Amino acid sequence: MPLPSPASDSAKTRIALGVSYNGRAYDGWQSQPGGRTVQDQLERAIAHFSAGSPVRTLCAGRTDAGVHGLMQVVHFDSPLDRAENAWVRGTNSFLPDNIAVQWARKVPASFHARASARSRRYAYVLLESPVRPSVDTGQVGWVFRPLALEPMLMATRALVGEHDFTSFRAAQCQSHSPVKHLFRLDIARRGGYWRFEFEANAFLHHMIRNIMGCLIAIGAGNRPPTWMTEVLQARSRDAAAPTFSPDGLYFLGPVYDAALGLPQRTPAFDWLP
Repeated sequence: MPLPSPASDSAKTRIALGVSYNGRAYDGWQSQPGGRTVQDQLERAIAHFSAGSPVRTLCAGRTDAGVHGLMQVVHFDSPLDRAENAWVRGTNSFLPDNIAVQWARKVPASFHARASARSRRYAYVLLESPVRPSVDTGQVGWVFRPLALEPMLMATRALVGEHDFTSFRAAQCQSHSPVKHLFRLDIARRGGYWRFEFEANAFLHHMIRNIMGCLIAIGAGNRPPTWMTEVLQARSRDAAAPTFSPDGLYFLGPVYDAALGLPQRTPAFDWLP
Protein backbone atom coordinates (compact mmCIF):
# COMPACT_ATOMS: atom_id res chain seq x y z
CA MET A 1 0.00 0.00 0.00
CA PRO A 2 1.57 3.37 -1.00
CA LEU A 3 2.04 5.79 1.87
CA PRO A 4 0.26 9.16 1.47
CA SER A 5 2.20 12.34 2.03
CA PRO A 6 1.77 13.96 5.45
CA ALA A 7 -0.55 16.93 5.51
CA SER A 8 0.37 20.24 7.08
CA ASP A 9 -0.05 20.69 10.84
CA SER A 10 -3.15 22.79 10.27
CA ALA A 11 -4.73 19.89 8.37
CA LYS A 12 -4.29 17.25 11.07
CA THR A 13 -7.23 14.92 11.50
CA ARG A 14 -8.49 13.71 14.87
CA ILE A 15 -9.13 9.98 14.88
CA ALA A 16 -11.13 8.01 17.44
CA LEU A 17 -10.57 4.26 17.81
CA GLY A 18 -12.60 1.63 19.63
CA VAL A 19 -10.20 -0.93 21.09
CA SER A 20 -10.79 -4.31 22.72
CA TYR A 21 -8.21 -6.26 24.71
CA ASN A 22 -7.63 -9.14 27.07
CA GLY A 23 -5.83 -7.42 29.92
CA ARG A 24 -4.38 -10.49 31.59
CA ALA A 25 -0.94 -10.15 29.96
CA TYR A 26 -0.58 -6.42 30.63
CA ASP A 27 0.23 -4.05 33.47
CA GLY A 28 -2.95 -2.10 32.85
CA TRP A 29 -3.78 0.50 30.23
CA GLN A 30 -1.51 3.44 31.00
CA SER A 31 1.95 3.62 29.45
CA GLN A 32 4.85 2.61 31.73
CA PRO A 33 8.64 2.53 31.29
CA GLY A 34 8.63 -1.27 30.88
CA GLY A 35 6.28 -1.03 27.91
CA ARG A 36 4.03 -3.89 29.05
CA THR A 37 0.78 -1.95 28.82
CA VAL A 38 -2.07 -1.83 26.34
CA GLN A 39 -1.39 1.83 25.55
CA ASP A 40 2.25 1.08 24.73
CA GLN A 41 1.25 -1.73 22.37
CA LEU A 42 -1.39 0.39 20.66
CA GLU A 43 0.82 3.44 20.18
CA ARG A 44 3.63 1.34 18.74
CA ALA A 45 1.22 -0.24 16.26
CA ILE A 46 -0.23 3.12 15.18
CA ALA A 47 3.29 4.52 14.77
CA HIS A 48 4.28 1.58 12.56
CA PHE A 49 1.20 2.10 10.42
CA SER A 50 1.91 5.84 10.29
CA ALA A 51 5.33 5.27 8.73
CA GLY A 52 7.18 5.72 12.01
CA SER A 53 5.53 8.95 13.16
CA PRO A 54 5.25 8.84 16.99
CA VAL A 55 1.68 8.91 18.27
CA ARG A 56 0.26 9.72 21.70
CA THR A 57 -3.24 8.54 22.50
CA LEU A 58 -5.71 9.73 25.14
CA CYS A 59 -8.21 7.19 26.48
CA ALA A 60 -11.73 7.30 27.86
CA GLY A 61 -10.86 5.42 31.05
CA ARG A 62 -7.72 3.76 32.41
CA THR A 63 -7.90 0.10 33.36
CA ASP A 64 -5.74 -1.74 35.91
CA ALA A 65 -3.54 -4.78 35.41
CA GLY A 66 -5.64 -7.82 34.51
CA VAL A 67 -8.75 -5.79 33.59
CA HIS A 68 -10.18 -6.33 30.12
CA GLY A 69 -11.61 -3.84 27.64
CA LEU A 70 -14.49 -4.49 25.26
CA MET A 71 -14.59 -0.96 23.91
CA GLN A 72 -11.91 1.34 25.19
CA VAL A 73 -12.03 4.57 23.17
CA VAL A 74 -8.95 6.62 22.37
CA HIS A 75 -8.25 9.64 20.23
CA PHE A 76 -5.13 11.00 18.55
CA ASP A 77 -4.24 13.54 15.87
CA SER A 78 -2.61 12.48 12.63
CA PRO A 79 -1.29 14.40 9.62
CA LEU A 80 -2.12 11.40 7.40
CA ASP A 81 -5.31 11.21 5.39
CA ARG A 82 -6.46 7.60 5.46
CA ALA A 83 -9.80 5.84 5.21
CA GLU A 84 -11.41 4.81 8.49
CA ASN A 85 -11.28 1.09 7.69
CA ALA A 86 -7.60 1.45 6.78
CA TRP A 87 -6.86 2.63 10.33
CA VAL A 88 -8.55 -0.54 11.62
CA ARG A 89 -6.85 -3.04 9.31
CA GLY A 90 -3.49 -1.32 9.29
CA THR A 91 -3.18 -0.86 13.05
CA ASN A 92 -4.36 -4.41 13.75
CA SER A 93 -1.65 -5.82 11.51
CA PHE A 94 0.93 -4.56 14.05
CA LEU A 95 -0.95 -5.52 17.24
CA PRO A 96 -0.65 -8.75 19.28
CA ASP A 97 -3.54 -11.22 19.14
CA ASN A 98 -5.00 -10.09 22.48
CA ILE A 99 -5.56 -6.47 21.36
CA ALA A 100 -7.69 -5.37 18.38
CA VAL A 101 -9.00 -2.11 17.00
CA GLN A 102 -12.74 -2.63 16.44
CA TRP A 103 -13.59 0.60 14.63
CA ALA A 104 -12.18 3.97 13.62
CA ARG A 105 -13.93 7.28 13.06
CA LYS A 106 -12.82 10.76 12.03
CA VAL A 107 -14.12 13.09 14.75
CA PRO A 108 -14.21 16.87 15.26
CA ALA A 109 -11.11 18.53 16.71
CA SER A 110 -13.19 19.34 19.80
CA PHE A 111 -13.72 15.63 20.57
CA HIS A 112 -11.88 14.29 23.62
CA ALA A 113 -12.10 10.59 24.46
CA ARG A 114 -12.29 11.28 28.20
CA ALA A 115 -13.82 14.75 28.54
CA SER A 116 -16.54 14.17 25.92
CA ALA A 117 -17.85 11.02 27.63
CA ARG A 118 -21.22 11.39 29.30
CA SER A 119 -20.80 8.18 31.28
CA ARG A 120 -18.68 5.04 31.52
CA ARG A 121 -19.78 1.42 31.72
CA TYR A 122 -18.21 -1.66 33.31
CA ALA A 123 -19.29 -5.25 33.76
CA TYR A 124 -18.03 -7.78 36.28
CA VAL A 125 -18.52 -11.45 35.35
CA LEU A 126 -18.43 -13.85 38.28
CA LEU A 127 -18.44 -17.64 38.25
CA GLU A 128 -20.27 -19.29 41.16
CA SER A 129 -18.91 -22.81 41.39
CA PRO A 130 -17.35 -25.15 43.97
CA VAL A 131 -14.50 -25.62 41.47
CA ARG A 132 -12.21 -22.82 40.26
CA PRO A 133 -12.35 -21.62 36.62
CA SER A 134 -10.33 -23.44 33.98
CA VAL A 135 -11.14 -22.63 30.33
CA ASP A 136 -12.22 -19.14 31.37
CA THR A 137 -9.47 -18.53 33.91
CA GLY A 138 -8.48 -14.87 33.98
CA GLN A 139 -11.75 -13.93 32.28
CA VAL A 140 -14.11 -14.35 35.23
CA GLY A 141 -14.00 -13.78 38.94
CA TRP A 142 -14.76 -16.77 41.14
CA VAL A 143 -16.76 -17.46 44.28
CA PHE A 144 -17.31 -20.98 45.67
CA ARG A 145 -20.12 -20.09 48.05
CA PRO A 146 -23.71 -19.84 46.75
CA LEU A 147 -24.95 -16.27 46.34
CA ALA A 148 -28.47 -14.93 46.88
CA LEU A 149 -29.74 -12.34 44.40
CA GLU A 150 -32.30 -10.46 46.53
CA PRO A 151 -29.93 -9.32 49.32
CA MET A 152 -27.46 -8.03 46.72
CA LEU A 153 -30.21 -6.14 44.88
CA MET A 154 -31.31 -4.58 48.16
CA ALA A 155 -27.74 -3.50 48.86
CA THR A 156 -27.34 -1.80 45.47
CA ARG A 157 -30.09 0.69 46.32
CA ALA A 158 -27.75 2.42 48.76
CA LEU A 159 -25.19 3.03 46.00
CA VAL A 160 -27.26 4.35 43.10
CA GLY A 161 -27.20 8.14 42.90
CA GLU A 162 -24.59 10.77 43.73
CA HIS A 163 -22.51 9.83 46.76
CA ASP A 164 -19.13 10.19 48.39
CA PHE A 165 -17.54 6.81 47.54
CA THR A 166 -14.45 7.22 49.73
CA SER A 167 -15.07 3.80 51.33
CA PHE A 168 -14.56 2.17 47.92
CA ARG A 169 -11.55 4.25 46.88
CA ALA A 170 -8.00 2.89 46.59
CA ALA A 171 -5.30 4.71 48.55
CA GLN A 172 -3.46 5.54 45.30
CA CYS A 173 -6.55 7.02 43.61
CA GLN A 174 -5.76 10.31 41.85
CA SER A 175 -9.32 11.55 41.37
CA HIS A 176 -9.86 15.12 42.56
CA SER A 177 -13.12 14.21 44.28
CA PRO A 178 -14.58 11.01 45.78
CA VAL A 179 -18.08 12.15 44.81
CA LYS A 180 -19.40 10.24 41.80
CA HIS A 181 -22.85 9.62 40.33
CA LEU A 182 -23.67 5.93 39.89
CA PHE A 183 -26.52 5.83 37.37
CA ARG A 184 -27.24 2.12 37.58
CA LEU A 185 -26.00 -1.16 39.03
CA ASP A 186 -27.74 -4.17 37.48
CA ILE A 187 -27.33 -7.82 38.48
CA ALA A 188 -28.30 -10.82 36.35
CA ARG A 189 -27.54 -14.53 36.37
CA ARG A 190 -27.18 -17.07 33.56
CA GLY A 191 -26.38 -20.58 34.73
CA GLY A 192 -23.38 -20.44 37.03
CA TYR A 193 -22.36 -16.97 35.85
CA TRP A 194 -23.33 -13.68 37.45
CA ARG A 195 -23.05 -10.39 35.58
CA PHE A 196 -22.88 -7.10 37.49
CA GLU A 197 -23.16 -4.05 35.26
CA PHE A 198 -22.19 -0.54 36.39
CA GLU A 199 -22.69 2.85 34.75
CA ALA A 200 -21.52 6.15 36.26
CA ASN A 201 -20.26 9.55 35.24
CA ALA A 202 -16.81 8.36 36.41
CA PHE A 203 -15.25 5.78 38.72
CA LEU A 204 -12.62 5.92 41.44
CA HIS A 205 -9.57 3.67 41.37
CA HIS A 206 -10.66 0.13 42.44
CA MET A 207 -14.19 1.42 43.11
CA ILE A 208 -15.93 -1.44 41.30
CA ARG A 209 -13.69 -4.16 42.72
CA ASN A 210 -14.24 -2.82 46.23
CA ILE A 211 -18.00 -2.70 45.72
CA MET A 212 -17.86 -6.26 44.38
CA GLY A 213 -16.14 -7.43 47.57
CA CYS A 214 -19.00 -6.00 49.60
CA LEU A 215 -21.75 -7.37 47.34
CA ILE A 216 -20.29 -10.86 47.49
CA ALA A 217 -20.08 -10.71 51.30
CA ILE A 218 -23.77 -9.75 51.35
CA GLY A 219 -24.79 -12.31 48.70
CA ALA A 220 -23.02 -15.08 50.60
CA GLY A 221 -24.90 -14.17 53.79
CA ASN A 222 -21.86 -12.94 55.71
CA ARG A 223 -23.31 -9.44 55.98
CA PRO A 224 -26.87 -8.03 55.84
CA PRO A 225 -27.93 -5.76 52.94
CA THR A 226 -28.00 -2.77 55.31
CA TRP A 227 -24.24 -3.12 55.76
CA MET A 228 -23.71 -1.47 52.37
CA THR A 229 -25.27 1.75 53.71
CA GLU A 230 -23.01 1.61 56.76
CA VAL A 231 -19.92 1.17 54.56
CA LEU A 232 -20.90 4.04 52.28
CA GLN A 233 -21.60 6.41 55.16
CA ALA A 234 -18.36 5.52 56.96
CA ARG A 235 -16.31 7.22 54.20
CA SER A 236 -13.39 5.00 55.17
CA ARG A 237 -11.71 2.31 53.10
CA ASP A 238 -11.28 0.26 56.29
CA ALA A 239 -15.06 -0.14 56.52
CA ALA A 240 -15.40 -2.06 53.24
CA ALA A 241 -14.49 -5.60 52.16
CA PRO A 242 -11.09 -6.44 50.63
CA THR A 243 -10.56 -5.52 46.98
CA PHE A 244 -11.90 -8.29 44.76
CA SER A 245 -10.01 -9.93 41.87
CA PRO A 246 -9.56 -7.99 38.58
CA ASP A 247 -10.10 -11.14 36.48
CA GLY A 248 -13.79 -10.68 35.67
CA LEU A 249 -13.78 -6.90 35.21
CA TYR A 250 -14.50 -5.51 31.74
CA PHE A 251 -14.54 -1.90 30.61
CA LEU A 252 -17.59 -1.77 28.34
CA GLY A 253 -16.67 1.69 27.16
CA PRO A 254 -17.87 5.27 27.39
CA VAL A 255 -21.18 6.74 26.25
CA TYR A 256 -21.04 9.83 24.05
CA ASP A 257 -23.58 12.22 22.62
CA ALA A 258 -25.51 10.39 19.89
CA ALA A 259 -24.76 13.23 17.45
CA LEU A 260 -21.14 12.02 17.25
CA GLY A 261 -22.33 8.78 15.69
CA LEU A 262 -19.79 6.60 17.53
CA PRO A 263 -20.52 2.88 18.09
CA GLN A 264 -21.93 1.98 21.49
CA ARG A 265 -20.98 -1.71 21.45
CA THR A 266 -18.76 -4.28 19.76
CA PRO A 267 -19.38 -7.97 18.89
CA ALA A 268 -17.73 -9.01 22.16
CA PHE A 269 -20.74 -7.58 24.03
CA ASP A 270 -22.75 -10.56 22.77
CA TRP A 271 -20.09 -13.06 23.87
CA LEU A 272 -19.85 -11.79 27.42
CA PRO A 273 -22.10 -13.82 29.76
